[in-house]
Amino acid sequence: MSASYRAICSASVVFLMVFWATVALPQSAGLGCNLEQTAGASRQVLRCPGGVRITTEGGARYSLADRNQDGNADGVILRRKALLLEVPTGQTPGFVVVTPQAIAAVRGTKWAVDVQGGKTSVFVVNGRVGVQRPSSSAGVLLGPGEGVDVERGTTPLTVKRWPAARVSALMARLGE
Repeated sequence: MSASYRAICSASVVFLMVFWATVALPQSAGLGCNLEQTAGASRQVLRCPGGVRITTEGGARYSLADRNQDGNADGVILRRKALLLEVPTGQTPGFVVVTPQAIAAVRGTKWAVDVQGGKTSVFVVNGRVGVQRPSSSAGVLLGPGEGVDVERGTTPLTVKRWPAARVSALMARLGE
């Protein structure tokens, strides 16, 4: 396991500890983020400090989180539907998305997280994302074009190259 992946896992554990004490702001801008209007779409786009951009699928249930208590979003708690995240390299290190089934942590990338049907799916457009279950320190590291489906339980996480049709369907839901 690389030092970078261990750092991502450590950041994830810290996030979980702070997660329960975080004041969350559902379906709105806040924590330093500004809501950008999208014409005729049910999606929302949040622009956050450090160049972070979060596109939310219509009907997504999420809250922004501030793990380090600096007044700026550095994580998202996603309960339903999908988000597309863009985090510039070198900015907002360890940006994290927590779902009921998974924790996805990043070091500069573009990736999507989708929660539905008791499963969390994570797909990386570019960059690298570490994914693990909340109850485990073991996880996988995804690269461009790779994804993983995380369900409750203890079955090993399996990294797969996603077929173009699956990628296109998810990205279309997010306006890409």
